[in-house]
Amino acid sequence: TPGTITDLTMLDEKKNNFGYMLQQDCLFPWLTILDNCLIGLKIKKQLSNDKKEKVIQLLKTYGLGDFIYKYPSSLSGGMKQRVALIRTLAIEPDILLLDEAFSALDYQTRLSVSDDVYKIIKKENKTAILVTHDIAEAISMADRIIVLSNRPAVVKNIYDIKLTNSNTPINNRKCKEFFDYYDLIWKDIDSNV
Repeated sequence: TPGTITDLTMLDEKKNNFGYMLQQDCLFPWLTILDNCLIGLKIKKQLSNDKKEKVIQLLKTYGLGDFIYKYPSSLSGGMKQRVALIRTLAIEPDILLLDEAFSALDYQTRLSVSDDVYKIIKKENKTAILVTHDIAEAISMADRIIVLSNRPAVVKNIYDIKLTNSNTPINNRKCKEFFDYYDLIWKDIDSNV
């Protein structure tokens, strides 16, 4: 089901299409925003007029319509991360892998972009696995948190996150249960330090 992975055998790249978003946006400076978003489709030889139109619609929907034919140098850090996410969504992945996707951003931009990405993932009905060292980010964005031990990593604990009045990562940080989860997870991590 979108949004939940309960059986790790479903993580089979032969059956699932994975999208990977890196720590850095990794946009090619010589390509327009649209061409950056289409590169995965070109590499996979899946580019069609319909898919191009869908990418253009995603760019417009998520506030980048005025920048379609501009270059990455004209974008802020947060806008570049949105482009990177749209590039990842363009290949229509079943599962998104977000590896420290916001770590290159300053704190305020990080909060804003995490809200944007959260909304996009929910609206596009995608399952995402977010790797982060930021406890607050994990609690505010996740349905489930898996805490790993030091190397060799094993699952130390799993938390199903249930926040009252949950709607966006910024607002989720204000939920009354947020700090309870934070303390529990911090204790798990603190014993690994």
